[in-house]
Amino acid sequence: MTDGIRAAGIRFELLGPLRALRPDGDVPLGPPLQRSVLAVLLHQDGGAMPYDALVDAVWGAEPPSRARALVQKYVSGLRHALAFGPGAGKPGAAPELAWTGRGYRLAGATIDDLRERHALLRTAGEARASGDLRSAGDLAARAESLWRGAYAEGLAGPYLEAERRRWAEERTREREARLAVEIERGRARECVAELTRLVATHPLREPLADLLVLALDRAGCPSAALAAYEEARTRIAEATSTEPGPALRARYEEILRGTPTPLPGSTPAA
Repeated sequence: MTDGIRAAGIRFELLGPLRALRPDGDVPLGPPLQRSVLAVLLHQDGGAMPYDALVDAVWGAEPPSRARALVQKYVSGLRHALAFGPGAGKPGAAPELAWTGRGYRLAGATIDDLRERHALLRTAGEARASGDLRSAGDLAARAESLWRGAYAEGLAGPYLEAERRRWAEERTREREARLAVEIERGRARECVAELTRLVATHPLREPLADLLVLALDRAGCPSAALAAYEEARTRIAEATSTEPGPALRARYEEILRGTPTPLPGSTPAA
């Protein structure tokens, strides 16, 4: 199978449900498993994916007996959708989906919202390192705003489920870094509500508990900060039969002493 499809000006997004967009509308991508095939191929960065690897990615260890026919059907459906969806034939980038002899290859396509997120966070990190906390916070907030839901939301298959778990963790770390910057730039009070929600969602995640304790203290509520620490300590003890780690304990002790310590990952201003 050597023929391919060409589609013009398509933007692909995976920070939420999979979307393929042209300037004049969404490209209809077909049934859920067909969309899963597209999402898996987008992750290959233009490399060929062997048939067996694609089947494993979409169905796992127990594929249906008709897997080969289904893969061919879904690839054909994607070729048709990308070639004849809204805006087809207009000038622009031209992704190509083809069989190379080694596997299926989707060339000329990127996960655009993920690429934009990487660029924003890289620039945010540079701004923070230079002491420009305002720009760092604004850029990190723009990166967070690209999320529309869970990564590849609603798409099945072991490959995408693993990616979804990985990016859920990455998004939480990203939020922690953004909130640390916001507290550092003097916006602790504005962070308390979001941190309270995040701690409720991730009750055993100590960096979030640490930031909540710090935000409450920096917002002028040391008693509430100490209470938040005790709540975290109780949750951790009940779940793991251990005490909080050294960073969270140090935060508690510095609030007791009234001697604030630097934020996690912060660097002294030049």
